[in-house]
Amino acid sequence: MVLIMVPLTLRCLGAYQNGVWLTISSLLVWIDQMDIGLGNGLRNRLATHIAHNETSEAQKAISSTVAMLVCIVFPIMLIVMLLIWKTDVYSFLNIIPEEIPELRTALASAVSLVCMTFVLKFIGNVYMGMQIPAASNLLLATGQTIALIATWLLYINGCATFFNIVIANTAAPLLTYLAAYPYTFYCRFPKLRPSFSSVNLKTALALGNIGVKFFWLQIAGIIQFMTANILISKFFSPEMVTPYQIAYRYMSLMLVVFTIVAMPYWNATTDAYERGDMTWIESSSHRLNKFLALLFCGFLVMVLISPFVYDAWIGDQCHVPLGMTILVGLYIYLLILSSKYAYFLNGIGALRLQLYMTIMTIIFIPAEWVVTLLTHDINWFIAVMGLCIAPCIVFNMIQFRKIINGTAKGIWRI
Repeated sequence: MVLIMVPLTLRCLGAYQNGVWLTISSLLVWIDQMDIGLGNGLRNRLATHIAHNETSEAQKAISSTVAMLVCIVFPIMLIVMLLIWKTDVYSFLNIIPEEIPELRTALASAVSLVCMTFVLKFIGNVYMGMQIPAASNLLLATGQTIALIATWLLYINGCATFFNIVIANTAAPLLTYLAAYPYTFYCRFPKLRPSFSSVNLKTALALGNIGVKFFWLQIAGIIQFMTANILISKFFSPEMVTPYQIAYRYMSLMLVVFTIVAMPYWNATTDAYERGDMTWIESSSHRLNKFLALLFCGFLVMVLISPFVYDAWIGDQCHVPLGMTILVGLYIYLLILSSKYAYFLNGIGALRLQLYMTIMTIIFIPAEWVVTLLTHDINWFIAVMGLCIAPCIVFNMIQFRKIINGTAKGIWRI
């Protein structure tokens, strides 16, 4: 769906407005991740409760999560709305006002829709915690499909304005979760249906404790990986965001495939660790290593055929240099290597060392700023993104091996 959406949105908006929309999308990710890690904390907690057949505790965890999400989202929405209407967003994003006069209205509408989705997205975490990742992936795919259909209808009817494209893409996930709620909690898991009476302060605090750790990891990930669009727009131009995102969307097919294969291991690891089955965890890691070798071969093939793919995919609407494709692909593959160990460590609950490694986020933006000043070359910009991931891979790998071998001491412990 994402691959089809790229040329369609580019045709609707053109390179400049499309680059602005991609930049706004990155900003919206910040709101989506401001749940202080409650979503990932919930999936871990649910997996633990289900492993011990504690249905009542699982319901408390879900109800407490929903209550905390509601308490978090409204202040965030108010603050962001004030920033949109009281600050110079055009200058901040390096956007020409005459190109998109409705920018503030589009931003305010998108933020409102994303904040409502923010609360309901816990449904996907429930399915992940129940070890049904296919259902969570289906929700995401359905939202993307609705957005694609809406964008296409706007295009063929000549209504594909910047504002309408933004609404179509931000309303689609909300509609998906609204439809999923009654099925999930009235048909599939009625005993887990959230209720006000099940909200528990002690459970909320426990979720918040583990959630804050996941939250800092998420924020570090956003700063280091998801702010690229914003920085490219600021350091280069909004138009430069488009070729970068095309290369990213294409090469991130590797990440999509990896996520589909590896995501179930997160909560399965939680279950195995609760049962003390370290042999299963180690054998699962070996299976993923073999898969990563195949994925690297796929990376090489994708790079070789990329000129033909771009030509068939977007035609002459945008030129994506081969060097950019290679660097973006290497960056994504390094991200996959780090994620491979992170999934296991997250399932075990080994978050402390990962938190220490967020120090890389402190140097990320200054490093990008310096390398841009020195070279003004976007390829060096992308290279720095990859270099910032490398230390995380090494430390995640060492900690995983020490935990599996029972030799983890000091900072290597859970």
